[in-house]
Amino acid sequence: MVLDQQQTAQALPWEELIDCLDKIFTQEVHSPVRHHHSMKVPGDPDATMLLMPAWIEGEYSGVKIVNVFPGNNKRGLAGLTGHYLLSCGKTGRLLLQLDGSELTSRRTAAASALASRYLSRENSNTMLMVGTGRMARYLIPAHMSVRPIDKVHIWGRNLESSQRMTDELVGVGINAEVCPVDALQKTAQSVDLISCATMATEPLVKGEWLRAGTHLDLVGSFTPKMRETNNTAMQIGEVFVDTRAGALSETGDLISPIKEGAITEEEIVAEFSELCAGKHRGRGDLANSDEAITVFKSVGASIEDLAAAILAKNSIN
Repeated sequence: MVLDQQQTAQALPWEELIDCLDKIFTQEVHSPVRHHHSMKVPGDPDATMLLMPAWIEGEYSGVKIVNVFPGNNKRGLAGLTGHYLLSCGKTGRLLLQLDGSELTSRRTAAASALASRYLSRENSNTMLMVGTGRMARYLIPAHMSVRPIDKVHIWGRNLESSQRMTDELVGVGINAEVCPVDALQKTAQSVDLISCATMATEPLVKGEWLRAGTHLDLVGSFTPKMRETNNTAMQIGEVFVDTRAGALSETGDLISPIKEGAITEEEIVAEFSELCAGKHRGRGDLANSDEAITVFKSVGASIEDLAAAILAKNSIN
């Protein structure tokens, strides 16, 4: 069976998806480092194929295939396409094919919401969304599914994009308002939860702005040269990650402050495998827990893709 984008979304409702992520990080899953392959394309820039496998022995195996073709821009086509293939872990028989882009967006947002469930204060009701791209539109409802958020502020470098996204949210019944470009600091100082999903290479949200009890969710920095927050945030915050191996090798939000001596690897409090297994209770295990500033940095992992694909398979049976 093949699920298109809309069908993939329908098969991955937020609450169930978050619970599946929570469960899979307590299981024994094989998740090798993803493979990168460069491909020549005559007359175009080189393309890239990414392969991200994961499997549970005797149950399921899956692989996400992502093709990045920069030359598609001049043709008016998407530069990135993705597919996820879920197979039987006993026979290798293909069980399901899903839209890779939709699956990735939903599991990424669900991972942030799962982290918020462990790390943000239970009464968090105000949110600042930094970024107005595709991921922002997933992160807001995902966070709203785990916390009683009744006000969302939208900030982007382009005021028109912020207004457009705000209008979309209001249209589906979400209490949202535009954060003026020059009001980022003021708004960041007033909310309970800040989620960032940008392509920034210089810090946007500064640790000096964070009030006691704030939860900072960092999604956008996925290369060593990208950053969404500064060293201060990492120094004053209790830092958690999805996986230590991925975060320490892929994101400038951790690589830069460690390289500059602001923090050490040992200051990462816990990763998902520890949170989900109850080895660390998140905010509940922190000293002065109600006042603690928490920071979650995700870079994504193939184990999350596998969890989402299994949920989709079970939901259509």
